[in-house]
Amino acid sequence: MNHSEHIKGRGAQKHVSNRFAEHSHEVRDDFLNYCEKEGDDAENTQTLFLETFPKTIVNKVESPDVGMGYSLNPYQGCEHGCVYCYARNSHEYWGYDAGLDFESRILVKKNAVELLETFLAKKSWKAAPIVLSGNTDCYQPVEKKLEITRNLLQVFQRYRHPVGIITKNALITRDLDILKDLAKDNLIQVNISITSLEEKTRRLLEPRTATIKKRFEAVQQLNDAGIPVRVMAAPIIPGINAHEILPLIKKSAECGAKSVGYTVVRLNGAIAGIFEDWIRKAMPDRADKVLHQIAECHGGNLNDSQYGRRIKGSGEFAEQIKAQVELGRRRFMPDRGIPPLNCELFEQFRPGQLSLF
Repeated sequence: MNHSEHIKGRGAQKHVSNRFAEHSHEVRDDFLNYCEKEGDDAENTQTLFLETFPKTIVNKVESPDVGMGYSLNPYQGCEHGCVYCYARNSHEYWGYDAGLDFESRILVKKNAVELLETFLAKKSWKAAPIVLSGNTDCYQPVEKKLEITRNLLQVFQRYRHPVGIITKNALITRDLDILKDLAKDNLIQVNISITSLEEKTRRLLEPRTATIKKRFEAVQQLNDAGIPVRVMAAPIIPGINAHEILPLIKKSAECGAKSVGYTVVRLNGAIAGIFEDWIRKAMPDRADKVLHQIAECHGGNLNDSQYGRRIKGSGEFAEQIKAQVELGRRRFMPDRGIPPLNCELFEQFRPGQLSLF
């Protein structure tokens, strides 16, 4: 394959240097020419799943603007391959790169369930919502086989502990039995990420995710089962999906979503280079326009790290996006909302707690 062509089925189009690594590598043109002549692939894009056994599983979220206090990620790296994903940079901490490694070298936390039970058994722990997928998707494709997320949900169910979920995979409907039971006591909130109404856009931006149709069907199924769902129109990318805000909110409301949230894309760390390389291959006709408009939302840069401002952007274009979302909420979701999760039941069901009855 010509290295200037778009690799279908992947978000990132190349490996990139790891800022923490002592050595880096580059793919030279003479090597690429040799591979093309021999009919070999220059990049090995096969997905590998690597078993890990971490010491902890629940992370306290220090960022004050992400709307969660604690997160739990059963997988590190994500095969969905969303090119814009802010979590790509975290893969560098594990010795991999934020490009192709992030979506093809997936770390599987085999002891996640045991670690969660140990965490919840701490006498010092006071119940607070723990969000599955604060970083990488807990329903990425391998979950269908491994069922780690399902087993984690059973722990939350057993101890009546509040839990949130963020995903863009319709596989979540597999676990409706557990989610419905949690919903009876207001112990579950689900966030379904839907970035576009166009399949062509979805395939380019998020190559290994569930189709748009299946995600909206999941929203409908969850709502019909009494499970509160928020649709996350995230991220909004100027020049790619910003024109879809109102119809996306309308469709979300029709499927029963109780709320809608959004973020403006920001290309932090290694993601700026990954995204620029991708868009020049996947959408060469609009690459300069999109990159320029993203920069307009972040003070002239592709990224803004200022808490409170970084997620929603700043400037005229960001204000237009905000106005459209607020208009969509008023028009299509009036008087809707999601109540805070119930944190009162856990003490009765805490691991090791003797029944009082």
